[in-house]
Amino acid sequence: MEDHKHTIELRPTTIADLEILFQFQLDDEGRHLAAFTSQDSTDKEAYLAKYTKLLDNPTVNNQTIIVDSVIAGSIAKFVMEGDAEITYWIDKNFWGKGVATTALKNFLTIEPARPIFGRVAFDNLGSQKVLEHCGFVKIGTDKGFANARQKEIEEFIFRLDA
Repeated sequence: MEDHKHTIELRPTTIADLEILFQFQLDDEGRHLAAFTSQDSTDKEAYLAKYTKLLDNPTVNNQTIIVDSVIAGSIAKFVMEGDAEITYWIDKNFWGKGVATTALKNFLTIEPARPIFGRVAFDNLGSQKVLEHCGFVKIGTDKGFANARQKEIEEFIFRLDA
């Protein structure tokens, strides 16, 4: 799908993509906004092992976001405690350009799981807007330990039924 300025596409994530995707999640501001990251997001070996394994998991739908032929992020559906959940990470260079919203809209056309949930840190306004623009509705809150912030924070829970 094209937005006003960019061609935004999804394709299945490959092992070769993981090196670039790892670099994106090293950004301090991105980690702060994501909040619920791995315990040590700088551990490249652990990152590659985890995501290589997830690529082979049939319950996970991993897609790489391509903007004008450049890897701009990732988006995935995974199952946690029986619920389908969405996660995405956009390279900071593409923030504020509609990439996450367009990628999520595209993803929802190829991922049939419903309902599907999104969780977002209480102060990650950009991600909250992305979910709302894609039809997700805020249904509640939860608290959890955010590794990126080293404290418990509130997160908002969003749900998409159709």
